[in-house]
Amino acid sequence: MKQTFYLCFILFAQLSWVSAQQKPGQWEYLFNGKDLKGFKQLNGKAKYTVQNGEIVGTTVLKEPNSFLATEKDYGDFIFEVDFKVNDNMNSGIQFRSEINSTTDHCNVTDKHTPERVHGYQMEIDPAARAWSGGIYDEARRGWLYSMENNPSAKNAFKNNQWNHYRIECIGTSIRTWVNGIACAHLIDDMTPKGFIALQVHAIYDAKNAGEEIRWKNVRIQTKNLKPTPADDVFVVNTLVNNISADENRMGVRLLWDGKTTDGWRGAHTSGFPEKTWAIKDGVLWVTKGKSAESQNGGDIVTNEEFSAFDLQFDFLLSDTANSGVKYFVTEKEKTSGSAIGLEYQVLDDDKHPDAKLGSIGNRTLASLYDLIPAKKTGREKLPIGEWNRGRIIVYPDGRVEHWLNGWKVLEYQRGTQYFYALVAKSKFANIPGFGMAVKGHILLQEHGTQVGYRSIKIKELK
Repeated sequence: MKQTFYLCFILFAQLSWVSAQQKPGQWEYLFNGKDLKGFKQLNGKAKYTVQNGEIVGTTVLKEPNSFLATEKDYGDFIFEVDFKVNDNMNSGIQFRSEINSTTDHCNVTDKHTPERVHGYQMEIDPAARAWSGGIYDEARRGWLYSMENNPSAKNAFKNNQWNHYRIECIGTSIRTWVNGIACAHLIDDMTPKGFIALQVHAIYDAKNAGEEIRWKNVRIQTKNLKPTPADDVFVVNTLVNNISADENRMGVRLLWDGKTTDGWRGAHTSGFPEKTWAIKDGVLWVTKGKSAESQNGGDIVTNEEFSAFDLQFDFLLSDTANSGVKYFVTEKEKTSGSAIGLEYQVLDDDKHPDAKLGSIGNRTLASLYDLIPAKKTGREKLPIGEWNRGRIIVYPDGRVEHWLNGWKVLEYQRGTQYFYALVAKSKFANIPGFGMAVKGHILLQEHGTQVGYRSIKIKELK
């Protein structure tokens, strides 16, 4: 009896010890408060020192972006850090990042160093645009999640104060918080693990030399991770034809299933085009044909009609490509060419002649075709052969926005005098009620050139 009791006691003690070791909320401090043990410097030669229990990063003139990186790599984790930064200084926290001498996946090159840090970065941005908390893909794809996707969180960052950052990477889900405010939610699988690094950004003006950023309380959890409860932050999902659990919960659904023609038909007809359109490897292709619009296989439209919605789609441009995504298409107009509707222009601006037609660029990529030009700085558009992310938001009050690769490039409101004036000066002037339908189909245009579409998803707004 005593032996049995003793064995039970030992077993209980062991289970209690295991439970204590596995409970969530146990932090490992990456910075010991004394020196930079466990870190290595990469890419540039900004100064990193330890002062008063804090890591201090100091800018050095004409040095490329510098990174104080962990010697260990991390996959799934919860990371937190406190920092204070000079108002004029851009910085960030790298995670799941790598360094090598290849240019694979890297659109940005750095002539100052043969090897380049690349990977996810949680932005530190004291500037007026207030994108702190956004997710940038350093030396690779650029902005994945700008804070224009979640403008209500722009005020979370505090200038001239200590700020608290939190990053949760669990599987393909990447989420960020600034001072307890949820900022970004990205679903992405390009890099499953890598180092964490503290960035000192490059500077090329002598007046910015010697600026400082300070970090403390650098800590991480890697076991028994307990994610923060779900919220309603907009999700950017780069996985092909995929709806994440949080997107599904918020009412986002695929408008094209990635496999069949279900839900779509030819414009002005009941069947799906027998030529020109093709489905291969999760991509809906409109293939090359005659240059005239809708003269090969014709446009395709959704079976459903929509009034207020948030539409997302990926598109791949070929050389000299021309296509478009139209909305509020009613098919009432019996046109010989493309069906009539408001159009998000899909175009190779550099080589297709349509980019130079119209007025002040209103036929260029992401523009409201023939009405309003997209305001692009050059950073929004990706090279031919790379997938772009388009987005059209139509609010219940008639406001409309066009987005390109995470940048809002135009906005307008249907039914205003300004809108009517634009229509009156456009090729649609003689079409009664153009752009003012209460609801309509969504259309993908066939214009004689090859364009790929995928990850077409929609959320209806109320």
